[in-house]
Formats: sequence, structure tokens, C-alpha cells
Amino acid sequence: SKIVQMYTEEKVSDKFYNRYPNINQFEDQIKEKQSSNIDRDLLYKVLKNQNSTLQLSKKTEQNIELLRNKNTFTITTGHQLCLFTGPLYFIYKIVSAINLSKQLTQSFPENNFIPVFWMASEDHDFEEINHINLFGKKYHWKTNQSGIVGDFNTSGIDSVINEIEEVLDESENSKKILRIFRKCYSEKNLSESSRLLVNELFGKYGIVILDANDKKLKQKLIPIIKEDVGNQNLHSIISERTEELSDEFKSQAFVRNINFFNISEGKRERITKKVSEDEIENNPEIFSPNVLIRPLYQELILPNISYIGGGSEIAYWMQLKTVFKYLSIPFPILVLRNSVMWMEERDLKKWRKLGLKMSDVFRSADDLYKKFILEKSNINLDLEKKKIEDIYCDLENKTSDISLKQSIKSEAMKQIKSLERLEKKLIKLEKEKHEISINQISKIKNKLFPNNVLQERSDNIISFYLNHGNKFMETLMEEINPLDTNFLILSPEKN
Repeated sequence: SKIVQMYTEEKVSDKFYNRYPNINQFEDQIKEKQSSNIDRDLLYKVLKNQNSTLQLSKKTEQNIELLRNKNTFTITTGHQLCLFTGPLYFIYKIVSAINLSKQLTQSFPENNFIPVFWMASEDHDFEEINHINLFGKKYHWKTNQSGIVGDFNTSGIDSVINEIEEVLDESENSKKILRIFRKCYSEKNLSESSRLLVNELFGKYGIVILDANDKKLKQKLIPIIKEDVGNQNLHSIISERTEELSDEFKSQAFVRNINFFNISEGKRERITKKVSEDEIENNPEIFSPNVLIRPLYQELILPNISYIGGGSEIAYWMQLKTVFKYLSIPFPILVLRNSVMWMEERDLKKWRKLGLKMSDVFRSADDLYKKFILEKSNINLDLEKKKIEDIYCDLENKTSDISLKQSIKSEAMKQIKSLERLEKKLIKLEKEKHEISINQISKIKNKLFPNNVLQERSDNIISFYLNHGNKFMETLMEEINPLDTNFLILSPEKN
């Protein structure tokens, strides 16, 4: 989106964000967060309790302990509880958070930095999380449950795993990934299963997983619930900044008079009228923040200095700077998650053999075919088009009559269009001659952009884990630099 493009180029007004994601900016962010009042003891107790049934790595256990210290800060990313992690960018977000924590630890060794995964367990958009794409086919988890997805029981997921098993080979990597899924999705609900899965994949890197749908943590949210549900104060503050943002860019999230849902009795329903203070104080756990309040809740309960999100997330955070100021909560440094494309080694070799560059992957398929054909033949008619333009330009200069000038221009356009039609026919004939190469380009292009969508927004970890096993994650850990916004194309050897 335009706003994200401009943000990465440091061209967005700082009235929409706090500090730019540059390593030098973090020092002031740390100082600002240090002076805010985070209930670290409560956070520690909740995390100990939530993770008590997990086999935590020493690194994660140590990170939870470190959260009690004043000089410990978090780098947070979050996502919906997608089936089997869903699209690849789920993975990339978490790797970005882990790697930024490492970078900050090196730059500011007197502090500790901990990667946190915030589970969107209170989300209710089941259609977005109930499937994965694998080898060009969609695999769905079918259930009639409703309400917040974190509470869904996991019955029926085992049959999706069985379906997937039928299309996998007999390799060790296949067996291992299926074992992980079977183990994780035998938990009682989707929240617990997703926690186990993220821990299984990222535990050794020290990830700390938080489910904020927690009665004790929601106590901290009471003042904000009162501001929004009780007094409806937040609507006008967020609206004003949203309008300013939409003067230049498209705003991402709709601001409502009340920005909370009620999540009692297995339902998640929008609150549309004022609620009494007693109700808020006695039952904060039934109030679920929407997409615009969730960031406030996050920054209220975590010693957080940076949030890593996708383009649309960064855009809706930018609607919130004034409301953060109003509530005296420090606004974190927003980091755009890394975009990664995975190109198998054999495909990279073919691509180079075809005379194509890495940057060519972003061209449209037709553009690629044309580039390839023109380089393999001498049918580029650009020179001829230039000659026609020059002839008609000379003719134009020979008259001062405006209507005759228009006629000459129109005739020139006809001739050039005729030449372009001829060029298309010549390219089509050449395409037939180079059918094998064109098919190779098409196949590789479809792997990188399945259904014309970026690979990271469509494909799941499974297909890459089959080829690379643990090397898949290790390569991401080595290559992803969260403060570098360049698109990353990886092509490691098969493991």
C-alpha cells in the first residue's frame, strides 16, 4: 500500500508514528518505555500459569524469568490462530521478532529483549483461519462451532491431517511434520494447540507466547473499557487522526462508537450501547477489544518497545497515535514484517539458464515471455516504431494547420498500432517455437505466485519442510534482517 511504501522510505509525517525503525532510535524508545508503569509481576504470573503444561526450552523459561526485571523489554508480533500456521508470513513475522530481539541485545547489552507472540485467540473470523493451501489444493477444517476461535475444540482437525498425509511422501521430514501436527492438535482447544505448535517450532529460539484473553490481564484493561464502552471517549480521538490519515491514504480499520465485543456464552457480539461501570469492573473478561483497541491493550500489559506487523497492521496502528497519547501509553516502534520468497535450487538454476534475473520474478507472465522471446530473436520492432514516429513528426513540422496536425498524429497512431499487432503475431509464432522454455518460465512463476498471489500469502510451511526439514527455519533465522525492508529471495540447497 502507498502508506507502507512511504513509511519504509521515511516519507510519512511523524504525527502518525513515534519513531522510525532504525537501530539508533531504539535507545529513546527504551527510555520512554522504562518510565511507564507495567505490572511485571502480574505478567510473569500469567505467563507462568499459561505455559505451565508446556515443555519450555531453557531459553523461553529464562526469558519469562527476565520479564520481572526493569531492564527487560519485549518485541511483539501477533497473528490469528491459523490452521497449521496458515500462510508462510505467519512464520516470517515470528522470525522477524526473534531476530530483532537478538539485534537489540547486541546493540544494547545492558538490557534484555524478548520475542513475544501474541495469540489472537479472541478473533471470530473462522473462515480466514480454517484452511491451508498445499500443492495447489485447499484443505479445510470443517466445524459448526461459533464464538471466539481460541475456545473452539479441535475435533475434526485429525481428519484434515489424515487427508494431508495421503498426498505426502514417506520421507522422514513428512513423518516429522505430521507427528508435530498430531501432537499439537490433540489439545482441548485451538488456543492451546496453537500455543503448543508455536512452541514446538520456535521454542528453542526463546519465543514467549501470550494469550491475552485472560481474566487477570483484563483487569488492567478496565480503565480503557470505561473510556470506550462507558464514556465513548475514544471514538472521536481515533476518528480525528483516521480522517487526517485518509486525506492522504486509505485508512485500514473502521472506528466505531464502541470498539469492544461481548464474548460471553460462546458468542462474540458487538457492544452497541453503554454498559454500567459495575458491569465493567465485575466482569472485564467478557469485554473483547476490536482491532483498534487491541494495540492499546498490548502496550498496556507488556514492556513492549516494538511491534512487527504486515502492511495493513502498520496502517491501522497509524490511526492510533493520538489515542495512545491521550491514555499516556508509549507508542511502540512499528516494524514492517519481512517479505520472503523461497525459490528451490533447481528452479533457480533453470531461471538463470533461461537468461532471467532474480528481479524478473516480479514481472507479469506476459512480460516475462515477451522479454525472453525478444532476447532469443530479432523481432523487437522498437526501432521501426521510432522510424515511423520520426517520419510523422517531420510531416507535422511541415504544416501549421492544427486540424492537419491532428490528422497526421492520428495516422501515426494507426501505423504504430498496426506495427504492434504485427509484433504480437511474431511473438506468438516465436512462443510456439520456444514452447518448452515458456512452460518452464510459467511453472516457476506459478510456484512463486500461486494463483497470482505472493507465495508468502498462499503457501504453507509443509511443502518447504518436506524439502528442507529444520534447514528451512535455520535459513530464515540466518537471512531475515527485520530492519532491512528489501524483499528477500532465498534459494538454499535441498536438505
